[in-house]
Amino acid sequence: MKAGIYLGKEQIEIQELPLPEVGDDDVLVKNLYSSVCGTDVAVFTYGPNTGHKVTVGGEFGHETVSRVVKVGKNVTDFTIGERVYPYPRYAKGDTKRAGTIGGFSEYILIPNAKRNHSLYAVDERISDKRASLIEPFTVGCRAARRGMIPCGKEQYVAGQNAVVFGCGTIGIAAAVSCKHFGMDKVMICDYSALRLKLAEKLGFAICNPMEEDFETKAMDYFGTAPSLNGAVANIDCWLDAAGAESILDDYLRIGKIESRFVSVAVNNKPRTIDLLHMTYAQQSIIGSGGYMPEDVRDVQKMMASGKWNLERIITHEFSLDELEQAIRMAGDVDHAGNVVIKMQ
Repeated sequence: MKAGIYLGKEQIEIQELPLPEVGDDDVLVKNLYSSVCGTDVAVFTYGPNTGHKVTVGGEFGHETVSRVVKVGKNVTDFTIGERVYPYPRYAKGDTKRAGTIGGFSEYILIPNAKRNHSLYAVDERISDKRASLIEPFTVGCRAARRGMIPCGKEQYVAGQNAVVFGCGTIGIAAAVSCKHFGMDKVMICDYSALRLKLAEKLGFAICNPMEEDFETKAMDYFGTAPSLNGAVANIDCWLDAAGAESILDDYLRIGKIESRFVSVAVNNKPRTIDLLHMTYAQQSIIGSGGYMPEDVRDVQKMMASGKWNLERIITHEFSLDELEQAIRMAGDVDHAGNVVIKMQ
């Protein structure tokens, strides 16, 4: 089989590897489409120990949709020909390999395969290309869920407002999920005109803070609400999928009373927070990393509903032999949205 092998900073090679041997409890899947993650771009651009921990000399990639091609003699959960989503946390039986399951290889061996654990069935209403977005959408879905207020089992307070910073796949996924869970108004902010246009075509209000005054536009769109410092935009949830230091600073400065800040971006620098201000403003800062099984379920509901033309955020498609070109394109935020690899 062909496999994309990571060899270090800006070094990728397509190699021929033996087809994995299938044990009695294993499943072999053939990848159909794989999406390029921002962590793939990071480890390619900056080298090992950035993004996911990708092993030099090893397979990588984790956003994929596949088809079952061989099952072990003890496997009864899956049938040959079934379309599945490999759940990265458990696909290889090692959560540390969530970013290196072999999404950029033609085949993946799933050891001790279990339904709704390491492999999930894919709704037939979801195209192969769209299904390659399930993994990043589960990350965005989890972040949106963390920003909601529960009001019962799997129910959330509706009618609130959210702003999402970052218009990559995860940011758009978070915005779509906010609407799915009952948010009223949702705005997406980014510096990329191309990516903002993609969000606007999905029906979201947009703002480019480099060209527009965010505070003014937000108050015009959301209306106003009280804060400790006076009238501010009526935003219940600030969701950071970009990672710029200024986003948290702005939230603490102009976030309304009883608002929430959700961080799903990689924010790895220590920060200083005015805890007394947060206390009197009754604000919350919430972390969101990864995803859970319920996010896989809800993302498939969103994708299958027909309400969202999510394939429009995919701007480029490459073959596996063009993997390096695809990763470089995915890192060009001014000229690319989501980038996918067609594996066949």
